[in-house]
Amino acid sequence: MATLFLRTAFKAASTAIVSCALLMPVSASEPISVVVNQAKILKLARAADTIVIGNPAIADATVQDGRTIVLTGKGFGVTNLVILDSDGAAIVDEQVVVSRHAANSVRIYRRANVQTMSCSPYCEGAYRTEAERMSESAMESQR
Repeated sequence: MATLFLRTAFKAASTAIVSCALLMPVSASEPISVVVNQAKILKLARAADTIVIGNPAIADATVQDGRTIVLTGKGFGVTNLVILDSDGAAIVDEQVVVSRHAANSVRIYRRANVQTMSCSPYCEGAYRTEAERMSESAMESQR
């Protein structure tokens, strides 16, 4: 499994903040949900130093500033996100679930071929990442 390490130049200026939670409401039992090809903003309780994405083909993280991370869904699946402060303490250690936005999409099956259409307001071919294409071909081979 590939691991992506991003190191930021932002160091924690104060150790007065002891909360290890995201400022956005995420319960410990629920994973962070992201739609493929969309981004989610994560506000942190304290400055991040290191970001680890378990599988960068599923999700990617970009540092906006020390306390703001942009999490982008690249391919559907489940991975994990670990964010550490400058002391190596975990700020975030959560599962990330990247799913397809199903409300306005249609899948057309023609024997072994699968086509995903985005229908908002008219149906047209949807953009698929390489990870989605690989996942779809793997699902088809299991049939």
